[in-house]
Amino acid sequence: MIPLRDKNRSLTTPVVNYALIGVCAVVFLWQFLMGDGGDALIMQFAVVPQAVSLGLGGQAPFVPAFLPLLTSMFLHGGWMHLIGNMIYLYIFGDNVEDRLGHGRYLFFYLLCGVASAAAQIFSDPASEIPLVGASGAIAGVLGAYLFLYPRARILTMIPLMVAFPIIEVPAYLFLGFWIVLQIIQAYLSAGMEVSGGGVAWWAHAGGFAAGAALLPLFLLGRGRGAKGVETWEEV
Repeated sequence: MIPLRDKNRSLTTPVVNYALIGVCAVVFLWQFLMGDGGDALIMQFAVVPQAVSLGLGGQAPFVPAFLPLLTSMFLHGGWMHLIGNMIYLYIFGDNVEDRLGHGRYLFFYLLCGVASAAAQIFSDPASEIPLVGASGAIAGVLGAYLFLYPRARILTMIPLMVAFPIIEVPAYLFLGFWIVLQIIQAYLSAGMEVSGGGVAWWAHAGGFAAGAALLPLFLLGRGRGAKGVETWEEV
């Protein structure tokens, strides 16, 4: 299922969400313009589970061990990887930022990204495959969205063999299906050697769980009357 938009009005301008999308786009453009040097950039600033397990940073000596946990979520492996992630962030991130507030949302997003990387590292600490992408942090945003706006309507494209029907589904169905799929794929891929990379399914599941678990903490002091009160259109 491919989300196209949600029927969930944001009451504030999601400046942090826009900034995160912009930074990811600029960093990827930098990777693209570097050509083969983009691969070196990934090896320096992406999370390599084995390196983190051994307390090492990237390949460059000036990169401390913790830094790739942050920088990796702004790197992407290709145009489709970037575009897919940014679609999800654009659709779901604005309402979560609206509810949490700008500063809290930024911290929440980064913390979910770190938690997602930790989940993937825990699942395979000896892996030498770099982890890149914002999907773990975005999964945390999806986890928060599910609990904040379970009845929000998501305009969704269903890619079939000969047709692409567009329907509206509630967020609890769309995101529930999404996280179940991530967990199934994580179990199916357990123990499989992936040559040249793949999808870090446990990072998705870990980020989603972190978002759902951290949400009550980040809502403290916001109140029901704070900016970002849930709104949706029923059909």
